[in-house]
Amino acid sequence: MIKTPICELFGIEYPIFQGGMAWVADASLASAVSNAGGLGIIAGMNSNGEQLRAEIRKCREMTDKPFGVNLMLMSPYADEIAQIIVEEGVRVVTTGAGNPGKYIRTWKEHGIKVLPVVAASILARRLEGLGVDAIIAEGTESGGHVGEMTTMALVPQVIDAVDLPVVAAGGIADGRQAAAAFALGACGIQIGTCLLASEECPIHENYKKALLKAKDSDTVVTGRSVGGPVRVLKNKMSRAYLAEEKRGATLEELDQLTLGGLRRAVLEGDMERGSVMCGQVAGMLHEVRPVRTILEELYSGAKSVLAETEQVWRERDGRDGE
Repeated sequence: MIKTPICELFGIEYPIFQGGMAWVADASLASAVSNAGGLGIIAGMNSNGEQLRAEIRKCREMTDKPFGVNLMLMSPYADEIAQIIVEEGVRVVTTGAGNPGKYIRTWKEHGIKVLPVVAASILARRLEGLGVDAIIAEGTESGGHVGEMTTMALVPQVIDAVDLPVVAAGGIADGRQAAAAFALGACGIQIGTCLLASEECPIHENYKKALLKAKDSDTVVTGRSVGGPVRVLKNKMSRAYLAEEKRGATLEELDQLTLGGLRRAVLEGDMERGSVMCGQVAGMLHEVRPVRTILEELYSGAKSVLAETEQVWRERDGRDGE
């Protein structure tokens, strides 16, 4: 068994978190992940406070296992959502797109465990000083909003920078990648893209079909020139966006191209004008599977890879000693 401090800290069977994907991570997906032994996360990005409250209560009806809420700090409802998290007795919060410092004291006073997503070790060190419980280090291979550093480079540097459990995210879709994350020193992994191709994921069928057709080079990062990099599947919208970036378009002009884009992709299945967010591992998705199967295969695959690797090194050490 791969048991890490993350399992004990959050009361979960597998050291696997589900990413808080906007317009995707609702009560049905979060509860499916929690029921399968991981930590399900409800996205707060596309909700106001009362909508999130309803989703939290719905999730409690669907699972008696631990789950959390993700707060994207760029949300216009961030303050409201932060308070709803307290009022509803949510036990775990992940945060993204900024520094959650102004909420941490209140959350900690109410016994809430806080895990910010970071893309650089400097922010991880700062947040450790504010009392967070763990760090999610997310590499640029991930889908949606991304940083510059790869998971392979980022995770060990964050681990060296803080005295906290670190969860690796970005570019993890099978046991080999999960094993690599643990070998880097991570106490857990966070997955998103591979869960998009799950039976329980509420995205449009067109979205799932597009992911299953994707090849390894079919994602692209838009928005780097304006400080808002986002990884998406290549389509008509992303090509137009990149062309406008090259022309030197303003942020306001670029925002008009993507306004409502993620909603169009997730709910309407518009694969040409929608923002089809996904990570570079999209090319590894070949079938739609139950969430439980995805988690079990990640876990068993990681165990197998780590055991096989240990055996290979033992055999080599034995030959070297002859």
